[in-house]
Amino acid sequence: MSHVVGNGSGPAAGAGESGSGELLRVAGESPESLYALLADRGWGDGLPVVAPTPARVEAMLAACGPGLDPDEVIGVLPPRLGEATPRLLAVNAVLAGCTPDLMPLLVAAVRGITAPQFNLRGVNSTTHPVSVLVIVHGEAVHRCGFNAGAGTLGPGNRANATLGRAMRLVLLHIAGGTAGSGDAATHGQPSKYTYCLAENAAAGPWPAYPHTVGVDASSAVTVAGAENPHNLHDMETRGSPVPLLDKAASVMATLGANNAVVSSAEFFVVLGPEHAATVAAAGWSRQDVQAYLYEKCRRPAGELRAHFGSALWSPWLRALRDEDLQPLTDSPQNIRLLVAGGPGKHSLVVPSWGLTRSVTVPVALPYEECR
Repeated sequence: MSHVVGNGSGPAAGAGESGSGELLRVAGESPESLYALLADRGWGDGLPVVAPTPARVEAMLAACGPGLDPDEVIGVLPPRLGEATPRLLAVNAVLAGCTPDLMPLLVAAVRGITAPQFNLRGVNSTTHPVSVLVIVHGEAVHRCGFNAGAGTLGPGNRANATLGRAMRLVLLHIAGGTAGSGDAATHGQPSKYTYCLAENAAAGPWPAYPHTVGVDASSAVTVAGAENPHNLHDMETRGSPVPLLDKAASVMATLGANNAVVSSAEFFVVLGPEHAATVAAAGWSRQDVQAYLYEKCRRPAGELRAHFGSALWSPWLRALRDEDLQPLTDSPQNIRLLVAGGPGKHSLVVPSWGLTRSVTVPVALPYEECR
């Protein structure tokens, strides 16, 4: 058996500043020998991997259907400027433990991070601990076995865990986002191993998230440059959702997140199904929630100025008086709202890195059943 790895910056790394992109075939079937080889070369994420044999890589590519050129350059990934092709993505998907049905989702997610507004160079190179959050929507959630319910961001589900991990391996091996060289994050964060959740649209009272950004597809993925999620709990709110949303706004209005200094930054607010039901029972639409959080997620302008001598705020925010309440984002549309998770009165606020915009990409699944 041979394992397919790369002789550049990582397994099957794309051509760019640090490698030729040629494949290195390593003889031997021992998982320990492959793990040691990767560790010796500074590849991988520090966890054991699945050997990317030619047969496994070809199975990944076959899952995309006949219309995709395995050597098409999907995008050039900074800071290393590695060329991402389906073949190279397939190698990293195998390493991560993905099943072939996840390959179209990974291709779509990588297309998303190559969009100019995502600002992958900044996401990969900043001292902030930003990670790439992948959100799966639509038919792919059920057909490919994602967990959209209890523990959607936790361990125990192969699809969630491995798709997020495959994205991280792509960022390491092709983009060159290695800690200390390509990735300057001061501490990093646990979501740099894997960061993937699935939208629980069936438990949500509103249209699925992709429709809010103009994507009308049966399946889609969203990528966002984000911090770890911040939990909020509300066990008591009945009737009006105001107390619940006030708690969410209080989490959003922290001085410590980059949203405080970048007014164009997004927030992802992920309501648990029970909280979403409370909001919907009061007759509130998604737009109502966005508008309310926008009005409540504020701090005195003078306080913000005292903390931040240099900030990327819209001009109208700079014109506020010290005593005026300044919103921590300059538009209700920057508050991205969806439903995920299972039973329990908990929800999540996911702050943005700031200088990045989320991207939602439609996904065409080539088979009626993923598994």
